[in-house]
Amino acid sequence: MWITLVILALSALFFMSGKVRSDLVAICTLLALLVFQILTPEEGLAGFSNSVVIMMVGLFVVGGGIFQTGLAKMISAKILKLAGKSELKLFLLVMLATAGIGAFVSNTGTVALMLPIVVSMAAGAGTSPSRLLMPLAFASSMGGMMTLIGTPPNLIIQDALVQAGYPALSFFSFLPVGLVCVAVGTLVLLPLTKWFLSGKGKAKGDGRTGKSLAQLVKEYSLSANLFRLHVKAGSVAIGQSIASLDVRRKYGLNVLEVRRKSNPQHRFLHTVKQLSTPDTVLAEGDVLYVSGAPEQVAQWGQDCGLALLDGHATEEAEGTGASLDFYDIGIAEVMLMSSSRLINRTVKEVDFRDKFNVNVLGIRRKREYLLQNLGSEKMHDGDVLLVQGDWKDIARLSNEEEDWVVLGRPAEEAARVTLDYKAPVAAAIMVLMVAMMVFDFIPVAAVTAVMIAAVLMVVTGCVRSVEAAYKTINWETIVLFAAMMPMSTALEKTGASAWLSGALVDFIGGYGPLALLAGIYFTGSLMTMFISNTVTALLMAPIALQSALQIGVSPVPFLFAVTVSASMCFASPFSTPPNALVMPVGQYTFMDYVKVGLPLQILMGVVMVFVLPLLFPF
Repeated sequence: MWITLVILALSALFFMSGKVRSDLVAICTLLALLVFQILTPEEGLAGFSNSVVIMMVGLFVVGGGIFQTGLAKMISAKILKLAGKSELKLFLLVMLATAGIGAFVSNTGTVALMLPIVVSMAAGAGTSPSRLLMPLAFASSMGGMMTLIGTPPNLIIQDALVQAGYPALSFFSFLPVGLVCVAVGTLVLLPLTKWFLSGKGKAKGDGRTGKSLAQLVKEYSLSANLFRLHVKAGSVAIGQSIASLDVRRKYGLNVLEVRRKSNPQHRFLHTVKQLSTPDTVLAEGDVLYVSGAPEQVAQWGQDCGLALLDGHATEEAEGTGASLDFYDIGIAEVMLMSSSRLINRTVKEVDFRDKFNVNVLGIRRKREYLLQNLGSEKMHDGDVLLVQGDWKDIARLSNEEEDWVVLGRPAEEAARVTLDYKAPVAAAIMVLMVAMMVFDFIPVAAVTAVMIAAVLMVVTGCVRSVEAAYKTINWETIVLFAAMMPMSTALEKTGASAWLSGALVDFIGGYGPLALLAGIYFTGSLMTMFISNTVTALLMAPIALQSALQIGVSPVPFLFAVTVSASMCFASPFSTPPNALVMPVGQYTFMDYVKVGLPLQILMGVVMVFVLPLLFPF
């Protein structure tokens, strides 16, 4: 038992120091428990197969889909209209909306749902997301106190009461307690977050040497030189490939891409395909994005029966003034090295299209931009080529570093592109996930619901690829939480939890029911900082029940003290999954939770010790 407590104390010191990565501290803590044979390997590694940890993995992917489809931005824009430019209104909206959802959805699911929305809201309002993300995590736990199903400890204390012969609690028996929690939390967090979190997570340069997609489009005047042609019924181009049409030689034009709608009869499932390979066969209804001289574009359209469209709105958003989208096909700058084998060769001789599957849209030579008749243009030392093609082909250009350097980070730019046409699909998946978690008549466990949603996000293309889905997962958070979960098993197995709680209750039991209630509350609050709230409730519920019966008072306020103390734990990032989920995004350290969460946790306890006997008399 003492070895376990020493390991726990040392890990807490390292967490608070912040000098060692939190996931490494967690792994070392786990290894210490295994080396001293306090836990078996099966017990020690059980955290990595725990349903909560698996759920967290899935929730990262779901959140990634909500982000990448722009759904978070859409929802946040509507909420921002209510808040206006007031940071106070924004803070209150986040607290109230999160607590309301948390009353019916698990706190982990609530944070996963709200996290991308809150980040987008913070960006739109020009405020630091760190000011809102920790309150988001805390509000999800506070909301769980409003209903019977809000958090597992609520169900545990109901079971303890029923087994002791007391009436079962109703669905909304917890509502007064939950409302007090939300009120206290909001009032306390308002100043604390302003003092300790306002300066965190402010936007910094990301170190990229390249330009944004919007900057490149503007710099090279792509929209000004871009035309759209619609393949009409009866066009001679139908059934022919881009290569067989030979438009570059005949007309001096570049077919940058073919935009093809799929599922046009189902608007909800509507999607867009971007094609750019030479062997792409044209079909009726295709929209061709072409660059070149206006008269040559018009001539080709006339010769092949193609309708020239008003060229500066995509077919997904006609009339909106949008130009190029970069869902599957992107652009990037490539700078030629002085030792490049391409110098003094023409673009046509190098044949970028066949060799590298990309088009050259323009050349920047010092302060001059070459955009027409590029095929015959010889390349010079220091030229910067603007290339266009599939994102994966652009990323592959980085392998040819002896001839050129790809400016910027194409893979990261691709990840930033919003797949806005997928937003309705992401919304449907999100609603489906919440429905499966809320309604009891749907026989699906919460972790199953989350994993189904995560897979659907990938399968439907809301997340760009499986690789992109893996990148949405913050593995440091997953390892931290999974490695620390077995600590609760160690404390329970060695009897440390029972010894700590029993000794404290025995010590203060003779000072009256209020002192005993305070002792039970703060014992549970302390335990939850190191073990899960569910385990704390399971350990403390029988102690609280028997202690109340021994001094001849109602056990109801004591059991409520158990569930509130187990759920209102804010001073540690690994005490609850929501606290861990917001840690990387908010750029929080362990000490941030101590500075903000510990005062809130103590004040919440003081208020509850006096409020619970008023709501549920001794």
